[in-house]
Order: sequence, then structure tokens, then C-alpha cells
Amino acid sequence: MTRIDAKFASLRAEGKKAFVAYMMAGDPDVATSLAIMQGMPAAGVDVIELGMPFTDPMADGETIQLAGQRALEGGQTLLKTLDMVEAFRKTDTTTPIVLMGYYNPIYSHGVTQFLADAMAAGIDGLIVVDLPPEEDDELCIPAQAAGLNFIRLATPTTDAKRLPKVLENTSGFVYYVSITGITGAAAAQADAVAPEVARIKAATDLPVIVGFGIRTPDTAQEIAAIADGCVVGSAIVAEIAAGKSVDAVLAFVKGLAAGAHRA
Repeated sequence: MTRIDAKFASLRAEGKKAFVAYMMAGDPDVATSLAIMQGMPAAGVDVIELGMPFTDPMADGETIQLAGQRALEGGQTLLKTLDMVEAFRKTDTTTPIVLMGYYNPIYSHGVTQFLADAMAAGIDGLIVVDLPPEEDDELCIPAQAAGLNFIRLATPTTDAKRLPKVLENTSGFVYYVSITGITGAAAAQADAVAPEVARIKAATDLPVIVGFGIRTPDTAQEIAAIADGCVVGSAIVAEIAAGKSVDAVLAFVKGLAAGAHRA
């Protein structure tokens, strides 16, 4: 059982929904980024999604694209991202961490070496948005053999024919993308999301977590209420981009987490 599996089992036993927070590693700098990451569990974050900066983030909107650029300009690399996780693990051995990003940095690092380094650092799962199920032999299956969850995205365009393929080798949880488009592009609507979540849950026993378009505690509550939890990314990254202090960013995160946990 991974930390992700254990966390969702614990939340289920408590009758609680999950709050998942995304941040970009190294944005605006390593020290600030690590301080925010270290403060997230106390702010109510159940799972941390840590972005791997990449030069061509095709699924991301402007807010996260710019965060990646800031991190890269500050010298952030895949190895430095894993170093951040290792530093986090010195004081927190229970909060699940999911690396989210694109395949190119992993491929450049070498899959076998990356998986060994990720496990050693304390990573629990991967979301690699540009590797379709047809490429599962490339990373998904080796990752799961190494002990990492491989989390797949389902979208409004994932039809009944495609869904079984998407779910086939998915573990940890299913990430449902609430809108058609890039991150930060529109607001999530619970009435539109609910039937899609129900359709996915009918096909899998995995938790279904909804992301994209959640910016406020009220929306976090509404979306978490019709799923197993929610993800907030762009809204948090925007607070960091605005130059808010670590305490101010974490206060914002705490409000979102409280919303999700009210569901």
C-alpha cells in the first residue's frame, strides 16, 4: 500500500473528502517553494502535487506556464525537484507526493534511474500528461512495478469506449479534468461534473478527484461533494506569482482545504 492508498483509506474511514494542492517546484525560488510545500499538510492538504518544470507544458494555461518558466530561469531541474522532496521527507514521512508533468525530463534522465531516484527521494505517484495508455510499457508499468502509483487523467471527451483503456493500468486515484481545455481556463461546474464522476466511479473502485477550474473554498466544497475530493492548482500558483508571503499563500490554501473538507 502506497502513501496515496493509505491516505484515501484513512479519509474514507473518516467520511472525509480529499484536498489535493498543486504547486510548481522551484517557483519562485527553491527556498520559498520548499517552505510552502512544508506548510501544506498543516494547512489541510491531503496530497501534494508537485509540478516538474518543463519548457513546453502543453496542457497548462498561462499561470502554470509562467510558474514553470520562473522555476527554470531560477535553475530548477528534475534533480533539484527530487532534492526538494527529500528535504520535505526529513520532517514529513506520511503526506503523499505526486510528481506531475511531462515525459521529456524523465526520458532525458533515463526511466530506470528516474524511478530509482524518485523512490529514494520519497515520491509516491506520477501524473505524466503526455503519455497515453498505449505507451504504458514506457513508464506506467515500470513505475508501478517500482512501487509508485501511476495516476491517469480522464476528461469530458473520454467516452465509454475510451474509458476502460484509461483505467486499465491506473492506480492511486483517477484525476478527472472538469473542463475541456487548459488549466485555469474556466470555472468548474458541479452540475456538469457530477454525471461524469458517477460514470467513472461506475467503472472503477479508485477514488475520483476533480481538478481544473476550482478557485474558491465554495467551489472546492461543491466539487468535492460530488467526487472523492478536488485539486486546486492555478489559483494557488497565482498567489505565489503575486508575491504573497509564505504565510499568506498557506492561509489561502487553508481556506480551500476547509472548503473541500466541508463537503
